[in-house]
Amino acid sequence: MKLVIVSGRSGSGKSVALRVLEDLGYYCVDNLPVALIGTLLDQLKDSRDQIAISVDVRNIENQGQVLKDQLSKLGKETSISSFFLNSSDKVLLKRYSETRRLHPLSKNQISLQEAIKLEGELLEPIANMVDHYIDTSALNIYELSDQVREILMGSVDKELVINIESFGFKHGMPTEADFMFDVRFLPNPHWEVELRPHTGLEEPVQEFLGKQPLVNKFIWQIENLFETWMPHLERNNRSYLTIAIGCTGGQHRSVYIADQLAKRLGADKKHTVNARHRELAKK
Repeated sequence: MKLVIVSGRSGSGKSVALRVLEDLGYYCVDNLPVALIGTLLDQLKDSRDQIAISVDVRNIENQGQVLKDQLSKLGKETSISSFFLNSSDKVLLKRYSETRRLHPLSKNQISLQEAIKLEGELLEPIANMVDHYIDTSALNIYELSDQVREILMGSVDKELVINIESFGFKHGMPTEADFMFDVRFLPNPHWEVELRPHTGLEEPVQEFLGKQPLVNKFIWQIENLFETWMPHLERNNRSYLTIAIGCTGGQHRSVYIADQLAKRLGADKKHTVNARHRELAKK
């Protein structure tokens, strides 16, 4: 089992780090009292092999020693990594002023500046015992995400899952699409009486559309578009990309093109590519 501990001052980027871990398949628990780490791992040992826990100042009492005690009780089968995220007082003050969030220690009737300083003092025992200390003062969320990913995976690269969905406009447009292409201008097998009962996954329709120059040119251009821009989409810290292809009824053209794009974009094995056909699934 892999266990990752994430701690740090409020506003330094713990939530960003947890999102990265979640994208990497970790089961994430925010603000877990450290005394419950052993109990949590016992509960999840049969169902999860990657767990991440966020530890912060909201339950800080003697946490440094409690954390040491909890980790010392874990067996050798548990691999532990730990992060502490920090920023300068000036940067944290600016971030809180911009977002107007309430600092966890503000309830003690102290100023924001005093709360930020006190939190740093309270978390110092944990900051001194972690494996990786990251100063996020000059980092944006993408740079921080890359650093966390590189430490855990040895690379900033991440697997981008590509979902290609066919649909019919007459049944409504999908709301989850990142990119949507309308193929209703292409030759329509529906008007070929012998092809009408078939779908874009069946040989008669595939053979018909495969002989159409416009269809082949369109598929090539869409393939080229995403091969060109995929690295930039990946660097934008996406976990998945949804490409929707729509024709009138979602039976022929969109199904064939979605299927062909999935095969082409998945041919290099660099990405997980899924093709799904909304209207066919309804049947």
